[in-house]
Amino acid sequence: QVQLVESGGGWVQPGGSLRLSCAVSGIMIGIKSMGWYRQGPGKQRELVATITYGNERIYADSVKGRFTIDKDIPKNEVYLEMNSLKFEDTAVYYCNKIYLPDSWGQGTQVTVSS
Repeated sequence: QVQLVESGGGWVQPGGSLRLSCAVSGIMIGIKSMGWYRQGPGKQRELVATITYGNERIYADSVKGRFTIDKDIPKNEVYLEMNSLKFEDTAVYYCNKIYLPDSWGQGTQVTVSS
C-alpha cells in the first residue's frame, strides 16, 4: 500500500524559502515520475513540479526559476526547494505520482504572509 507523508511546510514571509520533503513507501520512486502538487484556498489542485524517472525536471510557469524538485532514491524521498516565495504560493502541498496518482497524503501547509 502506497503511503505519502509530506513535511516541511510552515509560515514564511514573502521572499523567504522553505524545503518540503515527501517520504514515500509502497512504491520505488526511482522508476516513477513524481510530482509536487498544491491546492490554494478556493482553488483546484495543480501540479507545480515534476521529476521524471529519467531525472527530467518540469515546472509550472508560476514557479519556474524559484522552485527546485529533487529526489533521493535510496531514501525514497522527494523534495521541493522553494525560494523567493510569494503570497500566491500559499497552499497545501502534496506529492504523488504523475501517472495514476495514488491516494493523497495529508499534505503540508505553506503560508506566505507578512
